[in-house]
Amino acid sequence: MDEHHPGCIRQLCPSPEIHDNRQWQSPIQFKPIKGLTRAIRMGTAYEVITDRILKLLEAGTVPWHRPWGGDERHPRNLVSDKRYRGVNVFLLSAAGYEAPYWLTFKQARHRDGYVRKGERGFPCVFWKWVDRDDPDTGETTRHPFLRYYTVFNVEQCEGIEYPDLTIPDRVFSPIQRCQDVVANMPRAPPIGHGGVRAIYDPQSGRVQIPLRERFDGPEAYYSTMFHELVHSTGHESRLARPGITQSIVFGSRTYSKEELVAEMGATFLCGHTGIENAVIDNSASYIASWLGRLRNDSRLVVQSAAQSQKAVDYVLDRQVEAKSV
Repeated sequence: MDEHHPGCIRQLCPSPEIHDNRQWQSPIQFKPIKGLTRAIRMGTAYEVITDRILKLLEAGTVPWHRPWGGDERHPRNLVSDKRYRGVNVFLLSAAGYEAPYWLTFKQARHRDGYVRKGERGFPCVFWKWVDRDDPDTGETTRHPFLRYYTVFNVEQCEGIEYPDLTIPDRVFSPIQRCQDVVANMPRAPPIGHGGVRAIYDPQSGRVQIPLRERFDGPEAYYSTMFHELVHSTGHESRLARPGITQSIVFGSRTYSKEELVAEMGATFLCGHTGIENAVIDNSASYIASWLGRLRNDSRLVVQSAAQSQKAVDYVLDRQVEAKSV
């Protein structure tokens, strides 16, 4: 359940930490990084990025899914103003900072600032072509090398000035039927707007979601809201689903079931309010990504659908008598 996709119920997993000695503190030990970048084995570079993505997924964050933001939030280097590309966009966007500006440890010092002690850095990769001379033939060939280095968000630094983020005004047009669903949910959780994460926190029982104007459109906003509200129905004071009331492990059957419950329930509510055509592809791809885990468990999809129906009935305040599945 992710923080940049509807359905997050966990805090972001910490990324590798960079201390003053600039050494990775992670299950996989790396040598200290010298200078701005270092050349490394291509396989190791892939391991660094894969490890980061796995940590995000284990924390419930799907880095490439975020139905809010806009072009003005595209991650970029503070010094060069160049935009990051490729997988870096997903990894840095998933970090959860308001400011889109990033810089290296050295760049912070060159700007008479510093990275706060204990802050955690994020890997950033790029390709570099290297010429090699064949000692036997004398021919020069070009080979790709993958480099990575560590960057920090400006919000992790002190003494660094950066431009104010200018976000163009977006007009949010409420969809009344969707708004009615949210407003009329019985014993609804507190809902807060702001920040860059969509999350239902079982401990506080609160839903937090980005501002309406940040979403790609009202349909994306309500789809995200519905997903979080379905999660909230699992609270012990409502339907008491194990996926919310218990401590669960990423990838477990209970985890997968809760995530399917939330997304199926959101899809049902989108259909109820007539916005399913605008979000069905997104929901279908998200559900499909989880179904790969469930191929050997035919009962899980049926059970998840039944639980999601109960959640929808709760959100809509329907009194339906049905056997528990």
